Amino acid sequence: MTQLAYRSCVSHLMSMHDSDVKSRRTARSGYTGATFGGAQPRGPIIDQEGREIPPESLGQGFQDFRFDFGGANPFGNLSREQRLARLDALARLLDIAFILPGTNIRYGIDGIIGLIPVVGDIIATALSLWLVREARALGAPWYVTARMLGNVAIQGVVGSVPVAGDAFDVLFRANIRNVRLLRRWIDRQPRY
Repeated sequence: MTQLAYRSCVSHLMSMHDSDVKSRRTARSGYTGATFGGAQPRGPIIDQEGREIPPESLGQGFQDFRFDFGGANPFGNLSREQRLARLDALARLLDIAFILPGTNIRYGIDGIIGLIPVVGDIIATALSLWLVREARALGAPWYVTARMLGNVAIQGVVGSVPVAGDAFDVLFRANIRNVRLLRRWIDRQPRY
């Protein structure tokens, strides 16, 4: 125990009785991993937005990490609805993918990238402009894309202010706004 304290430069140690630690050890006293007994977790598994996640969709850690693009290859020939799902997933990743611990403030990769001076703001704006380009490719009219470009411009200009701009980026969420604008326009279109 003193070696551990010496190596990790810990000045205070809390002692724990060996019976409090439930772990398996091999004959050579090599650690093989903790074993946790007891019942399996009960109740539904809920995501960050309060929706229930079916247990069969959970993978083994990050091995099965993926975004749901409507069951299609995100880089292949996609239907209109699949392209919208891809844009929605990207907007969520950019704007609301994570929660600030201890608060309800959501932020995304856009907020993290924006912390890099100048270059981060350029990269974040380029990603937002790609969403507008995809909206135009889906047939969005000029007035919808103009509003989307306005959102990107507001985020890009105000986001370039060192500290306050980063906070504004996290709260403004231009990409989520743009996907909502696009979805509203598409929902008003007649179905064939």
